[in-house]
Amino acid sequence: MQFHIRVRAGAIIIEDNKILLTQYNDPVRGIVYDLPAGGTEPNESIIQAVKREAKEEACIDVEVGPLAFVYEYTPHLNFGKFGDTHTLVMMFECKLKTHSIPRLPENPDPNQIGVKWLPLSELQNVELYANIGSYLQDYTINGRNIDLIEEHKLNQKNNFN
Repeated sequence: MQFHIRVRAGAIIIEDNKILLTQYNDPVRGIVYDLPAGGTEPNESIIQAVKREAKEEACIDVEVGPLAFVYEYTPHLNFGKFGDTHTLVMMFECKLKTHSIPRLPENPDPNQIGVKWLPLSELQNVELYANIGSYLQDYTINGRNIDLIEEHKLNQKNNFN
């Protein structure tokens, strides 16, 4: 079964006024950065996807915190610049687990060339796959979050009385 919208999950990791980014050598755009993120897989929760993507793209274990923001890519409204798949990306505030050191994986994603701590003040000087640098900077200053309600964690007795 194919769905009309793809769900992606990603990690926002900030330490010492630096943000952890994955680095790519895009054949069209040159050096481009992204947050550790990717599509959810069958039978995987969005939180499990965040943890898996952080591990796959940056070799790190993370504690997943609150939902920071949601990003939508709609192909027909964006002239298909990132392909034809309608995508909803849920970005979570995450913390590195103790002794977790970011690095390029042995089998990186296509065109991935690095993992880098970038000072937040330099976000406007680099190209991100999604142009969300100002939103990331705003998030670090204002720290607003969105609740993620996970059905499997709700107390069913209290919801139907």
